[in-house]
Amino acid sequence: MTQLNDTFQGADVGAGERSRRVALISVAALLSTVTMAISFMLGPLLPLMQAQYSIGVSAATWIFTALALGSGAGFVLIPRLQDVVPERAVFLGSGAVLVVGALAPAIVDSYAALVVGSALLGFGSAAQMLPVGFLRRHLSGSSIATAVSVLIMATGGAVVLGMVGSGLAVRYLSLSAFFYVLAASFLVTTVALLITVPASRPASSAKIGVFGTAWLIAWVAVVLLAVSQVSVWSRTVCFALFAAGIALGIAWAVSQRNSPTAVFDLSMLKRPFTTTAFVASFLIGAIDAAFVLLVSYYTQTPAEVGYGLGMDALGTSLLMIPFALTMLISGKVAERAIQQGRPAFILAGGALVCAIGLAWMVFAHDHAWQYLIGSGLVGLGSRAGYSGAFAIPQLVVSEEKAGMAAGIPGTIMMIGAAFGAAVITLILSSAYVPGIPGLPEGYLYTLGYAVSLLFPLGILIAVALSSLRHPGAFQALIRQT
Repeated sequence: MTQLNDTFQGADVGAGERSRRVALISVAALLSTVTMAISFMLGPLLPLMQAQYSIGVSAATWIFTALALGSGAGFVLIPRLQDVVPERAVFLGSGAVLVVGALAPAIVDSYAALVVGSALLGFGSAAQMLPVGFLRRHLSGSSIATAVSVLIMATGGAVVLGMVGSGLAVRYLSLSAFFYVLAASFLVTTVALLITVPASRPASSAKIGVFGTAWLIAWVAVVLLAVSQVSVWSRTVCFALFAAGIALGIAWAVSQRNSPTAVFDLSMLKRPFTTTAFVASFLIGAIDAAFVLLVSYYTQTPAEVGYGLGMDALGTSLLMIPFALTMLISGKVAERAIQQGRPAFILAGGALVCAIGLAWMVFAHDHAWQYLIGSGLVGLGSRAGYSGAFAIPQLVVSEEKAGMAAGIPGTIMMIGAAFGAAVITLILSSAYVPGIPGLPEGYLYTLGYAVSLLFPLGILIAVALSSLRHPGAFQALIRQT
């Protein structure tokens, strides 16, 4: 009888453990989906926001830039907070930031509230880095591999949800109602995390470099402000701002070398292909931002002005579906190749595919079908580079720096996105259609795609230099670990 009871208790424990694993993986997928979607939902909506608030291209793009800069700060702080404070506090804090970020433009119908809300949404979106940490802490064995596969699928689905979901929402709802829906989804996700993820103690007692993070975002914001406003403000003012930003950046880098709570451990740059991965992160962010902005503005320009497709945000989002789906395809392949010690192949291959897609768009962006091809190529290359840039630092740094190695590429990528947005803003703001203030001349889109080709070219140069300087070093390091 006792043996029979033990059998039933064992079955109950096995079923309970399976239910716990399913619940953890499900809530991780939910968190990854809603937070990753944030990065892709605002791009297609920028023309609508520009019209609603009667602002120019430069001002509208700052909504996207605020999102990117907020994400950069979040990618530095949130993964590190997960290591040094209780996980539930991180869930609650990041969830609160997301809810407030969505409610700000929903309640206060103004451009200023939209910019502030975008920055908060960007910061909170870095919670997409949390699932890997708590899944590794609470799962083991094959469950972790299953969880990672689910997260990769959730990431691809999030891109589709961000682009198409936002377009659908604003077609049938007002912009403020769209943000209320976002706030509700963030609230539900936070509650689900608090209910599902067990309490755990912090893994480290290290301190967070809050001042260094604020300094980083400040000097980057000054540089981007100077670049994006060059067509609005005097060139003397913009040059002075740019020089001040660069000076602050140099001083920040010097301070990081001697800081006990450095945001970035600059010694990581000495590891094979780590610097190249960070350069690639920056330029991939620039590629994605430039592409999304160029597509969004061109396709939503009324054809009556002499160019454009006259679509709404949903139409633009549907043209971008190949961008999302091909990102899902190449991500898994890229991570496997990096683990096999082939970083140059992935980073250079991804950059080359992005370059082909952008070159296609230089000559073919007048018809809807052309965007399906271009978005597929750019998405395929972008995701390969994105996955490679995140995987490389993880494989070449010590375990105690794993959180920093995860946050740095995300931060740099978001700064790159802000830079790419600033460059495209500068181009599109350089000449307007006569009699229609704020509407860029059609030829500027061709110029924008051509200039964007410099971004994947930069990745190819960085990969070539790293391969020449350290032939075989990455593979040797992988074999040692």
